[in-house]
Amino acid sequence: MTAAVLPSQASPPEFALSELLPGAIVGVDCVAVPVLPAASGDPADSDEQGVLLGPGAADLVESTGIDLLAVAELHRMSGAVGEVVEVPVPLGTAANHALRLVLLVGVGDARPVDLRRAGAALARAVRDRSALATSIPAVAADGAAALDAFVAGTMLGAFTFHWRSTGPEHQPVRQVVIATDAGTLDDVDQGALHRAVAIGGAGWRARTLATVPSNLKNPAWLAAQADEVAARAGLDVRVWDEADLEREGFGGILGVGRASATPPRLIRLDFTPTGVSARAAKKLPHLVLVGKGITFDTGGLSIKPGQSMTSMKRDMTGGAVVLATMAALADVGCPIRVTGLVPAAENAISGSALRPGDVIRHWGGRTTEVTNTDAEGRLVLADAMAYAAAELDPTVIVDVATLTGGMKIALGQQMGGFFATDDALADALREAGETAGEPVWRFPLYAGYEERLASKVADADNSAGAPQAITAALFLQHFTGGRPWAHLDIASVGDVEKELHEWTVGPSGFGARLLLTWLGRSEPLAGIMTKEKK
Repeated sequence: MTAAVLPSQASPPEFALSELLPGAIVGVDCVAVPVLPAASGDPADSDEQGVLLGPGAADLVESTGIDLLAVAELHRMSGAVGEVVEVPVPLGTAANHALRLVLLVGVGDARPVDLRRAGAALARAVRDRSALATSIPAVAADGAAALDAFVAGTMLGAFTFHWRSTGPEHQPVRQVVIATDAGTLDDVDQGALHRAVAIGGAGWRARTLATVPSNLKNPAWLAAQADEVAARAGLDVRVWDEADLEREGFGGILGVGRASATPPRLIRLDFTPTGVSARAAKKLPHLVLVGKGITFDTGGLSIKPGQSMTSMKRDMTGGAVVLATMAALADVGCPIRVTGLVPAAENAISGSALRPGDVIRHWGGRTTEVTNTDAEGRLVLADAMAYAAAELDPTVIVDVATLTGGMKIALGQQMGGFFATDDALADALREAGETAGEPVWRFPLYAGYEERLASKVADADNSAGAPQAITAALFLQHFTGGRPWAHLDIASVGDVEKELHEWTVGPSGFGARLLLTWLGRSEPLAGIMTKEKK
């Protein structure tokens, strides 16, 4: 059989900063100007609020001869987020002969969330264009937050993936030049842009990995991607193959993956902050990230309905998020040690498949009765978490997984759910998610449901029933070794069914921006009660 070969993919836009107004930037074929709602004074005096045009508009009016404010009023623009009006400039300007299009883009109240959404709307409007100059981030008071938001929105709003013989239907705009209106640019500005591109790029990488079809994406392929990430980002890497997993007792990963023609893997990546010696690194706080890496999920012998199986190439989104996060830690200035673990397996069907009623022994010895082979994610996570808690001396453990359909029922498809054993950790994750545009809602680790995990033959049953998300989290808590822990169940946001702001249709890659926003802070683990303190 001919091996699958992924065709060349579109790249995200490149970003640069400029001290010039957007209309003075030579060589761009598009210029975008922010449109804001005007202060209305006494609403009783007018039926219309009107709009204001942002930095660079006056210069464009002069150079193009087009009254852009009149155009905005003609199109009844209100300045609401996501409004886009296109103004052709077929002959360019004296300063920029390449200019062909001016866009008026509503930015609402110019909060970070508004600029992220405005960037996404703009990205869709300039697909297949060569270069864009814009002053949209310049309308915000916090320049760094504005860059993070606008770059992520513009990058991810342009996300595309294809496997067509004719190439992708659309290409993202190749370059975006951001006019800062700052007078002078310095290393702080360039550093803020570098960070913003890294966070947006991690979202792009996570989406790409989650979208790759499973006739190419298997555990060995995912391990090869980790090797590439490690080489580019300067990370240490180790991969356990099936023989290593057997020898060291990773019964959960082996059990889930044993029916597949492509054997399971356990991937480990290690990050140490730049310039920190090995001796000093041992004294740094240590976070372990664990990402579910089920490269395709049939449900096993507890087989899924056909329609439910069609999106299961993305059941390794947690692993994709961990790989993408690890790749960008240095770029956001993460100040702590981080280890990423991705237990990777394909949950397939064959004569060697895990059966309902089988008992597996996890790393470290705890046993699980498997009453539902479609509750496989917690089995592979349990192995990796038990190993992390016992062998890596983590300060904190965080796992990420598309784990339970119950989370989608509870939250819909625009918010992820999470559990945490520490309030400071929970607050940090929630706030980072809100900032990054990947919101999450905390659920209770209610001990009253613990009895539902009981098995007559093993330490626990892997399918404890409703409430699904809570019982799954309680199952995993037994493998944390008492360390501070958070569990992100992103099954609710694993798929995007229709375009919404920076989310384009397909697997979402949700979580990388949240984690990097958190880990790019000066003390991401501040206030968390460690095992020793407790």
